[in-house]
Amino acid sequence: MILEINPNHPEPRKIKKIVEVLESGGIIAYPTDTYYGIGCDLFNKASIEKIYLLKRRSKQQPFSFICSDLKNLSEYAQVTNYVYKNMKRLLPGPYTFVLEGSRMVPRIMLTKRQTVGIRVPDHPICLAIVQALGHPIISTSATDPETSDVLSTPREIQDKIGYAIDLIVDGGIVPGVPSSVISLVNDTPEILREGAGDVSPFRT
Repeated sequence: MILEINPNHPEPRKIKKIVEVLESGGIIAYPTDTYYGIGCDLFNKASIEKIYLLKRRSKQQPFSFICSDLKNLSEYAQVTNYVYKNMKRLLPGPYTFVLEGSRMVPRIMLTKRQTVGIRVPDHPICLAIVQALGHPIISTSATDPETSDVLSTPREIQDKIGYAIDLIVDGGIVPGVPSSVISLVNDTPEILREGAGDVSPFRT
């Protein structure tokens, strides 16, 4: 099912419908400030397992997840003054920050080094979903399982992986460029992927 929603001013009743799908263990596709993402409730292990299968991804590579703001993010990761200062300047935006995870994060979402990837995208729809749900949602790009090609429209998502998605949130066109991935573990910046977000502040 495809649900069209206003990308700038998401209708509360439609956000409520999306949250109901997530609360019942559903998997959604939704727009971000980079790609269309696939996600579920961070605390629903069965749904996370389904996304691993859909993406054909090893559990040694946990997915990142979306928080609604910096306050929300600090519940799930170790946020030092250095980390906070950098994230306050850049978020919301097209970045994934790798940080040390807190005890709130389910084990299935932690790397061997106990780190997590966290996003606060500059997109009203996904931020409204997380706020209404009350906790983070998983974030991984919508891709074709056969070719790994990025699926850039709701129609493509429906055609290729609609069988595995409970609800496709149509928020129109998204940029189609990946987020920049920056590790800030131990207050030591490391650029892991250069994408849409400007990484020049982290170059040594």
